[in-house]
Amino acid sequence: MDSTVSHSLRLRFDLAYDGTDFHGWARQEGLRTVEGLLAAALDTATGAAHRLTVAGRTDAGVHARGQVVHVDVGEAELDRAVGRSGLEATEALRRRLAALLARESDGPRGTSDLVVTKVSYAPAGFDARFSALSRSYTYRICDDPRSYDPLRRRDVLWLGERLDVDAMNRAARPLLGEHDFLSYCKPREGATTIRELQRLEAVRTAGLVEVTAQADAFCHSMVRALVGALMRVGTGRRGEDWPSRRLAERSRDTGEAVVAPPHPLTLESVRYPPDGELAGRARLTRARRDCG
Repeated sequence: MDSTVSHSLRLRFDLAYDGTDFHGWARQEGLRTVEGLLAAALDTATGAAHRLTVAGRTDAGVHARGQVVHVDVGEAELDRAVGRSGLEATEALRRRLAALLARESDGPRGTSDLVVTKVSYAPAGFDARFSALSRSYTYRICDDPRSYDPLRRRDVLWLGERLDVDAMNRAARPLLGEHDFLSYCKPREGATTIRELQRLEAVRTAGLVEVTAQADAFCHSMVRALVGALMRVGTGRRGEDWPSRRLAERSRDTGEAVVAPPHPLTLESVRYPPDGELAGRARLTRARRDCG
């Protein structure tokens, strides 16, 4: 059957990945990326090329536990992926992708640094990017050299200075809400830098300092720039009012931008509204933000 005329099904993929050996999410010619590897596996399984839509692009070295993607697949293509497995179609596709991805990893046999944890039929109106209410990231720091764990070196920043977590949280509070975060972003041409920062909090737990950032969406490098500013406060290099003053400047040209390293950052989750509100949320998000 010609997949161009067969009925199309929208699928949701839930993903987790170790970003260490990826050059970020977006497909780039000649480079190993999350999108490139996943798309290649899907195309092999279905026998057709597909366009993936992701909830949030991650930079090179950034990890994910709760990334979300949607893709439109023809019925005939899905049938090809299922084959004679006898399994429900979405589970058969998940297993097929797991086998293909494991072949492309340099890790221990049978493992992969990219895992599709779930494949499901997307509800009507679902858009992985535009239907999302929020994205939540965690940045992990060890500020006690006696506690450096070499098994966590790929997702924890080793810092030789003690952080003042209370000062970091006091500095974070004025950043909450809807603002123009130009001072904390690498702006893309034609894209707004207005975002609603819903949570920015540092917590000392299990020997680490974990900074959680949640927003309706994030600009390029925004989370790492926010963490970098809070770390400046936490080490005493800047006063607690400095991050809010940087926000008010609305400029990347002051030489004050501090972007924390990417490897301790993990996309933890993406939150969506109830099924009946997915399409409306997508329409609202597509409208350009305006602080009024």
